[in-house]
Amino acid sequence: MEYKNINLISLGCAKNLVDSEILLGGLKKTNFNIVENSKDADIVIVNTCGFLDTARDESVDVILEAGNLKSSGNIEKLVVMGCFSERYDNELRKEIPEVDAFFGTNDHAKIVSYLTGEDYFKADPDYFRSLLTPRHYAYLKIAEGCDNGCSFCSIPLMRGLQVSRSVESIITEAKKLGEQGVKEILVIGQDTTSYGWDLNPKSSLHALFDELNNVDSINWLRLHYAHPAHLHREMIARFGQLEKLLPYIDMPIQHGSTKLLKSMRRGLGRDGILKRIEGLREACPEITLRTSVIVGYPGETDEDFKELYDLVENVRFDRLGVFTYSEEEGTIAADQLKDDIPQQIKYDRMDQIMLLQQEISYENNQKLIGTTQKVLVDQNLDTNESLGRTFRDSPEVDNIFRIDGVFPVGDFIEAKVISASEYEVICTVEKND
Repeated sequence: MEYKNINLISLGCAKNLVDSEILLGGLKKTNFNIVENSKDADIVIVNTCGFLDTARDESVDVILEAGNLKSSGNIEKLVVMGCFSERYDNELRKEIPEVDAFFGTNDHAKIVSYLTGEDYFKADPDYFRSLLTPRHYAYLKIAEGCDNGCSFCSIPLMRGLQVSRSVESIITEAKKLGEQGVKEILVIGQDTTSYGWDLNPKSSLHALFDELNNVDSINWLRLHYAHPAHLHREMIARFGQLEKLLPYIDMPIQHGSTKLLKSMRRGLGRDGILKRIEGLREACPEITLRTSVIVGYPGETDEDFKELYDLVENVRFDRLGVFTYSEEEGTIAADQLKDDIPQQIKYDRMDQIMLLQQEISYENNQKLIGTTQKVLVDQNLDTNESLGRTFRDSPEVDNIFRIDGVFPVGDFIEAKVISASEYEVICTVEKND
């Protein structure tokens, strides 16, 4: 078979990115060249996201754009995979006939077989994962699917129930990533705090981190997507015990009203969330808390919103994202509740939370001025500057440290903070480790 050029477009979250990396790893071991521009490709693969309306709209736009390339003869084949494809396979086949084949979220081997005409075992592509992130950090997916059944969430409909990976397979992958030069591992899953419940024998997130902490080649471990209801006291304790586990946790609380949290089927009320936060700060006083919340959920009154606003104001999360409620077909909320909050009120409430969070972030960053911070360099700019992050900051979603001078990507440097805004910190370098 002659070599073909493949362009893979990865949309959506970090979990999708890992799926794309696994597929690319398999394709690179076959007669394919990977190209960055779809106009240079013979085959285009779109890894879709179907979580929210905006994500689905983006997926459709990208598929249609690639479809136009195929219709004009610029590409030979168009393949679609991922969450959106998994959930709306039949509808998409009818609406977008330009697509040659549709696959789900875990069909890596099937896609390689489809493109090569050869049989591949399911595990083949996983062994050759090819990173799409800079080589010094990588996402590590510890489980697929979710058992929680939150009323607003369609993820179980697209990715199924939770299937945890074995501790051994995760540690093996972590070691391989370290051998490739990865210094920071970001642990992800639909609900990382439920990890291991479904294994036989059972395991746990804290037991997994005990093992990850022993991987010599890795410097930083960062925890994402922690469900507060399932955050075990032993995992909380690890933030004060494990050397490589960063004092950082991404823990979506979703709301501050016990009434709405119950309707959302989140498993904890307001007091329970506050106890988890108190426990984290007791175990590790310097811990950085990232969260996300939803405004405009069905039945959200002014008083419910005030409870959320007050919680954000009092807790002072270090990092926070806000989503407006989007009715998702097939979810409990869509089936049983009326989407009764006007869109403009949703936007107004989102703006209020974001303005509050900007004030908090600005005040926190101002306190850094004059201090020296350990920064991991992520990128060099043409402006003779480098961009990086501290332990408080996850890639793409958190603060950026802008450093005067060009430093090796993947290096840790000591940088002095000279000024700061809400989401950007300006630094100079006094010494380089």
